[in-house]
Amino acid sequence: MAERLKIPGLWGELAAEFAGTMILILFGVGVVAQVAGAKIGDHDSIAWSWGLGVMLGVYVAGRISGAHLNPAVTIALAVFKGFEWRKVAPYSIAQFLGAFVAALLVRWNYTEVLHAADPGLTIKTQGVFSTLPGNGTLPVGEWGAFRDQIIGTAILLFLILAITDAAGTPPAANLAPFIIGLLVVGIGMAWGADAGYAINPARDFGPRLASFFTGYEGAFRDQTGYLYFWIPIVGPIVGGLVGAGLYQVLIGRFLPAATLPEPGRLPGNETQEATRG
Repeated sequence: MAERLKIPGLWGELAAEFAGTMILILFGVGVVAQVAGAKIGDHDSIAWSWGLGVMLGVYVAGRISGAHLNPAVTIALAVFKGFEWRKVAPYSIAQFLGAFVAALLVRWNYTEVLHAADPGLTIKTQGVFSTLPGNGTLPVGEWGAFRDQIIGTAILLFLILAITDAAGTPPAANLAPFIIGLLVVGIGMAWGADAGYAINPARDFGPRLASFFTGYEGAFRDQTGYLYFWIPIVGPIVGGLVGAGLYQVLIGRFLPAATLPEPGRLPGNETQEATRG
């Protein structure tokens, strides 16, 4: 008799969210450190590396936790897709911790480069770790950045639900992470100017906290001195709810009934889960 496969419990899911988010940030924050600190690469390389980080993070965590990697995704799935509310806070904490640890690794590895480019660890390289209105230079205010984060995350959640909805026309299970990665590349290329497309509270706050603990005294403020850190947390949560809600209103409620996987899982997982009984 074949050995019964072990279904991971909550701790396994949290470990997967931690690891997947860590992979995401290693590629995302790492590329910004390289571009801003060493002047190797440009905006396109940043957009592509963030997308690759998302894709690889989803491949790492998807089978175990669904690879939310983003509290805005987790909250939206709980509101609109039946994801268990008891898991929302633990998932979000695991995501923040994964982002925090990954940012510490990037900060450590690029220590010499960052100190050479910005000896005072100022706003000049703060954007390596956390987002700023107008990327620290363009004439975009805090409320413009807040608007941008709502719109950008609404696009993200609308399309994540479209890509992963088993009742629609999702890609094969092993291609969903690739398509989601391309989605993030597209958002970076089209929606990166006003606020650095955080579109993920864990992605912004985890590295922001890591930079604060490692010498960036102004990490919680923007270039004007405004206490900016809350905008890339609240904006994406609001935007995620807007995007997921719009998907349900415009598309989801008109799709035919289908056998759906557990909320928060990637399409196709239900086949493997059925073999575990």
